[in-house]
Amino acid sequence: MRARVAVDLDLHVEAAADVVLSIAPPTSWIEDERLDVGADRRSLAPRVHLDAHGGRLHRLALRPGTTRVRYHAEISAPRVPGPLDELDPVRYLRPSRYAPSDALSEAAARFADASARDAVRRVADWVHENLDYVPGSSEPTDSAIDTIRKRGGVCRDYAHVTIALLRASGVPARLVSAYAPGLDPMDFHAVTEAFVEGRWEVVDATRLAPRPHLVRIATGRDAADTAFLTTLSGAVEIDQMMVTAVASGALERDDHISRVLLP
Repeated sequence: MRARVAVDLDLHVEAAADVVLSIAPPTSWIEDERLDVGADRRSLAPRVHLDAHGGRLHRLALRPGTTRVRYHAEISAPRVPGPLDELDPVRYLRPSRYAPSDALSEAAARFADASARDAVRRVADWVHENLDYVPGSSEPTDSAIDTIRKRGGVCRDYAHVTIALLRASGVPARLVSAYAPGLDPMDFHAVTEAFVEGRWEVVDATRLAPRPHLVRIATGRDAADTAFLTTLSGAVEIDQMMVTAVASGALERDDHISRVLLP
């Protein structure tokens, strides 16, 4: 799978800030890329950090004013999946900030008698059928519990509910932020990976984009680990953002039943 991805991001910095960007896929996906960050006619050089799953974080110290971020990359999916960490099935069974699975044991009881394979299918179906996709309906601090109460949200909310219910059903699950060719309206996308039969399989309860064309950006417990912009200190607002993800060639159809692995 090949694709072109890009992010044009303008930030209004109200007070000197320390921020982290998570917009670049792991280097194993990259054929060619360019990241330009500028403010007040100055180019800024971020510090690059790697997370546990090969994700790349770009950390920047920003002064008050406007900062422009321009990222463009040519992508080719790795042929070999990333290595499995033997602790991941333990790590991703634990409750987390946005996926408090320990508080959803009653809600997950309906899936308790299912095998891991059946639980993945049944949880994804339940989330898809019981939530409404409503842009702007959720708050950045909403957890899976809040989303279930509201009966709606956006892709990260769908992923958090899916993750929490799977963990409460005994299936390790984690969140992947991704570029998603075919997504409409175009934006960053969030999906779930469930650990079934010794491998991580992609689950997307929104069913808004074909899973075979997803481009991994970051992987973690929930949105706390995978947000495209994290403000560690200071005050920053997004003035403008445009995300682009275009597949090379025709998009594959996705029945959202077949097993899909994301390298």
